[in-house]
Amino acid sequence: MIPIGFIEFGIRDLLETLVIAFVLYYLYRWIKGTFAIQAALGLLFVILLNAAVGLLGFTTLNFLLRSVLDVGVLAVFIIFQPEIRKLLYNLGQNTSFSRFIAKSGSEKMISEVINAVRTMAQNKVGALIVFARSSTLQDLVDVGVKLDARVNAELLQTIFQKDTPLHDGAVVIRNNRIVAASCYLPISQNPNISSVFGTRHRAAVGISETNNVFVIIVSEETGRISIAKDGALSSGLSIQKLRSEMEKSLGEEKEKEVGFSAEKADLEMN
Repeated sequence: MIPIGFIEFGIRDLLETLVIAFVLYYLYRWIKGTFAIQAALGLLFVILLNAAVGLLGFTTLNFLLRSVLDVGVLAVFIIFQPEIRKLLYNLGQNTSFSRFIAKSGSEKMISEVINAVRTMAQNKVGALIVFARSSTLQDLVDVGVKLDARVNAELLQTIFQKDTPLHDGAVVIRNNRIVAASCYLPISQNPNISSVFGTRHRAAVGISETNNVFVIIVSEETGRISIAKDGALSSGLSIQKLRSEMEKSLGEEKEKEVGFSAEKADLEMN
């Protein structure tokens, strides 16, 4: 214990002070720039005014202000309801447990897609698979054939078999699930795309030029595996290279998606 005047200040007190300062700092960061900051200042003003009235001996005003402060806890929950909900939302989004589940789901999904692509490439089955963020490509999904299925290698192979009704078009995967099939993508008008590439490849480049997506293409003529991202096409990938590109790109998209979801929640709450 360290005596400071008549106060004894120990290690536990120091830790408690640091924790309180940390909490207050991050609470301020969460409510900074919102209506809640003005409400907090107003509440602080009432508390200070009540203290001043008590010192001056104004009993009636003191009684009225104390009555206001008696319901202060309830008022805080009502006034700061959007910020409290935002705080809980962010905590839920950033837990290690939820990240572990998301990571495990993505890894399984990637393995299933890799298995399907390997088989389709060997058998020269044409395929077009688009990986979309949770907020994108809804217009394409709406005009395609809607599905809500777990990503499965056998299902993907069945969809792209030439004698099935859904083989013509793209499969859209969102949140580790197949959400639609037979989706038609905009064709790129980029003159630099080699003439050896057909409609599937041009459609893959076209959707990646205007959307933050990752696209896998399997050529029906050669079985060659290609990917499209950010308007660029890479062709002739091995299965190992494809897995590496998927893990890198889909991992990046997952991080962006968390940030976007939190931002979207902020907009909805404000």
